[in-house]
Amino acid sequence: MTATDALRDLFPEHARDIKLNLQAVLTDGPLSVPQRWGVAVASAVAARNPTLTQALTADARAATSDALLDDTFAAASLMAMNNVYYRFNHLIAKPSYAALPARLRMNRLAKPATNRTDFELFSLAVSAINGCEVCIRSHEKVVIEGGLTEEQVQHAIRIAATVNAAAVALELVSADGQR
Repeated sequence: MTATDALRDLFPEHARDIKLNLQAVLTDGPLSVPQRWGVAVASAVAARNPTLTQALTADARAATSDALLDDTFAAASLMAMNNVYYRFNHLIAKPSYAALPARLRMNRLAKPATNRTDFELFSLAVSAINGCEVCIRSHEKVVIEGGLTEEQVQHAIRIAATVNAAAVALELVSADGQR
């Protein structure tokens, strides 16, 4: 039994769909195994659930490389910063703010440990969870230009959505104290 399987057993009955979806999105689809796990781990970090992050990271470690995991953590960390900054600029809708330089270091985006397209895919998933339209559009453009299909992008977002829902289901278990 994997760490993710054990975690799925904790889901309450009302989260049965999430439990089944989590298994489905992680075991099948148009993404490569490293892409699936990278999106899942980055999404768990973005969902801020340590239990889910630990389980997915443990299973990802068995299926991928340390370099890929390093990229997932870097993508989640950078997007935690960028999504707030660029979402603010978008929502405030004042050209004067957009004209100011960000002055935020983002070198890892240009030099990931694995490859740029996968790093951008992980960043896209995190940006979807964090609701940053500017970042979503930017990362989607780069991954499509990098050779991924819309079906692959859609699957990455399905993973992000399911992982985010899994985090909520686990928080409800913790808050309620019941299964």
